Amino acid sequence: MKIYDYHGKKNLCGDRIHQARTTQRMSQSDLAARMQVNGVIIEREAISKIETGDRFVTDYELLTFAKVLGVSVDWLLADEEV
Repeated sequence: MKIYDYHGKKNLCGDRIHQARTTQRMSQSDLAARMQVNGVIIEREAISKIETGDRFVTDYELLTFAKVLGVSVDWLLADEEV
């Protein structure tokens, strides 16, 4: 399987996830717990890697991040660099 990077990152949404999480004064552990309550098993370390662009994000994770953070998928995917 070929691994793709976009501007050196493996996802578009990591910066926005970090922004939404910190705006809400939520820790990575809190976000992981809320994701798990919503059916997505994810650890704090994985959220850290997503936020730094070192991990891919699946479609179901993206939907759940949007729900838990109270933002739209479109907002999470907005690319400010382009």
